Amino acid sequence: MDSRKPLDPASIGLMTVLCVIWGLTQVVLKLAAPDITPLMQIALRSGFAAMLVALLMAIRREQLTLRNGTWRPGLLVGVLFALEFLLVGEGLRFTTASHMAVLLYTAPIFAALGLHWLMPSERLKKLQWLGIGCAFFGIAITFLGRTQSTQINNMSDLLIGDLMAVAAGVAWGATTVAVRCSHLARISAAQTLLYQLATGFVFLLMAAVILEQTEIKFTSLTLGSLLFQSVIVCFASYLAWFWLLRHYLASQLGIFSFLTPLFGVAFGVWLLDEPLELSFIAGAVLVLTGILMVSGYSWIATQITRK
Repeated sequence: MDSRKPLDPASIGLMTVLCVIWGLTQVVLKLAAPDITPLMQIALRSGFAAMLVALLMAIRREQLTLRNGTWRPGLLVGVLFALEFLLVGEGLRFTTASHMAVLLYTAPIFAALGLHWLMPSERLKKLQWLGIGCAFFGIAITFLGRTQSTQINNMSDLLIGDLMAVAAGVAWGATTVAVRCSHLARISAAQTLLYQLATGFVFLLMAAVILEQTEIKFTSLTLGSLLFQSVIVCFASYLAWFWLLRHYLASQLGIFSFLTPLFGVAFGVWLLDEPLELSFIAGAVLVLTGILMVSGYSWIATQITRK
């Protein structure tokens, strides 16, 4: 019997705070970009957060062993994690934080497709297939509906950045599939997170060196961004999310997670003065609707049954 319970006021409040934090993440990366590149920010935050997770595991006396068959999938999810955030870091150099916030969160669509083929218990239902079609139609509108008022070079940059955002969503979705279909599904969340952060730090730092993006101006904005990214985002918010997943119904938490792209768009417009094209708004609505139909299927089916 599933011991997870429906959302209560405390969990709703915590989930809303998490969505605000995650929605602000891409905006802070872009805001601090003049002083430290997004790629370097992500590399350093991964390293700092990995040390915090390792310290937490030491306090809990939780050992990370390589003899339980987890190091291979652990390395795989670490590489996928690094690829995802390499694409995020580079994508933010070309596209807006608003576009990144929406297109990155197509990850559940790609995770659902992967799990459909690899796990019989995760077969997609008709409503979910409809949601996938809706999301891809929204992506097409986002890509193809640029206004002529946008400068040609900006249109080209936006397209490159948006493609990187979707590719990052694919990598994120693949990470979910790798965790669900391997021994990682049976170990603690802290160990899985440590695999991702430690491997991601190594590969992302190498990428920053190769791409010559290691220059850092130690301003208050730089330090504030690194503190926020490493302690609040990669450490505290991820562990809080895993705690929520252990105690509350995942379908209801999934519904609330759709607030994240909305907060991301709002913060992008407010803090970065990012423009909102009509085509992007229309495409974003379709993408979010599709994600809701895929990830929130259980909740939607329950509501229909009750009626």
